[in-house]
Order: sequence, then C-alpha cells, then structure tokens
Amino acid sequence: MNTLLTLGQFGIFAGRVVRSSFTHKLPVARTIEEAYRIGVRSLPILLVISFFVGTNLALQGYVAFRPMGAQQMLGMFVGLAGVRELAPIMVAAMVSAKAGTEMASQIAVMRIREQIDALEVMAVDPYVYLVTPRFLGIVLVLPALTIISIATLIGSAWLVTVYQLGEPGGPFLALVWNTTSGTDLMVAGIKGGLFGSFICAVSCFCGFTSPPGPAGVGRATNAAVVISAVCCAILNYFVSEVAYG
Repeated sequence: MNTLLTLGQFGIFAGRVVRSSFTHKLPVARTIEEAYRIGVRSLPILLVISFFVGTNLALQGYVAFRPMGAQQMLGMFVGLAGVRELAPIMVAAMVSAKAGTEMASQIAVMRIREQIDALEVMAVDPYVYLVTPRFLGIVLVLPALTIISIATLIGSAWLVTVYQLGEPGGPFLALVWNTTSGTDLMVAGIKGGLFGSFICAVSCFCGFTSPPGPAGVGRATNAAVVISAVCCAILNYFVSEVAYG
C-alpha cells in the first residue's frame, strides 16, 4: 500500500514538474550552472574510475581467454562489454552517488527549513526553480560523460594489453573498431540521458518529500541513491533488450 502511495505521489510530482517547465521560461543560466556542477566537477573521479575499470576489464578478459588460446579476441570483449554495458551503468552509479545525493540533500534541507514554502509565498514556482535546471543539466551532460568514460576505458585497456600483457595493440584496436559501431555509441548516449532523467527525478522527489528533521534528510538522501541505482539497473536491461535483443 505504501509503495502504491509513493508511486502516486511521484506521478503527481512528475506531472507538476512537466507542467511548470512548459508554462514558465526555461532557466537557461541555472541550467548551465547545474550542467557545469554535475558534469565538469564529476569528471576527475569519473576518469579515475573509468581508467581502472578498463585496466581490470582487459586483465580479466585476458585471464579468461588465454586458456582457450583466444587472447587475440580481447579487443572484442572490451569493446562489447565496455561500450554497451559497463560505461553507461558505471557513469550512472557515480553520478547518482555524487550529484544525486547532493540534489536530494539540498532540497531536503530546504524542505525542513520551509524554504520551499517561502518560494511559493514569493510566487516563485519551486519546481521550475529547483528541479527543471537540474533535470536539463544532468540530461545534457550524462551522454557526454558516458562517451568520455568509454574513451578512457578503451584507452586504459589498450595500455594494459600492450605494455603489461604483451599483446599487439593494432589488432586490439581493430577488434574494438569492428565490433562496435556508431549505433553502440548512440545507445550508450541514450542510456546516459535516460539514467540522468531517472536520477534527477528520483533524487528531487526524495528531497521534496523528505521527513522532518536531520534524520529525515539522511533517509531522503539514502533513498535517493538506492532507488536511483535500482531504477538504472532495471532500465539498463530493458534498453539493452530493445537495442540488442
């Protein structure tokens, strides 16, 4: 019963956000600010994670293929696993943990301090002011972060393949190129945009419906991360099924 009630509240929240976004002027300046905060400030940690995921992917793939004498297929493995699945879901998890928690906590603090009520008293639509710029910002930058993650992952896998495992780099890159296509990059970008929209919607909803008190802020932040991660994992399967099934 509580789950159905929460889903109903989320539907009402999403409807209000959409209605407010279409009936008010889009906050371009705040959207750019949010895109910078979510994208550029997340870039260093994303590069580090993507680099070491790529190195581990190459190493584990080599260990799996070598007993069968198929280590030359390592480029295909890195291309398919990294481009199609790992990079999009990894970016979503990182952004959810960093930007999603920040969204939920900031809005939850405003809720318990009655600052959202104050915006409404001043005739400022809180949905346009607080949600729309975050939503547009994250949807704009997540596809770009996904492509950057893919490039970093493949580059680090190539370094391990050539300089640690002693395999030729040319065939590795050729297999990556031949087994992936522009469609794979497009699907990865679509996944990034969809994941970003879910992360923002869930995080902002948890902040808007935060229970009172400091403990409520903690529960709202925790719920935002958990629900966002589950939603992105489920959505990743269905998008992959539609694109590759």
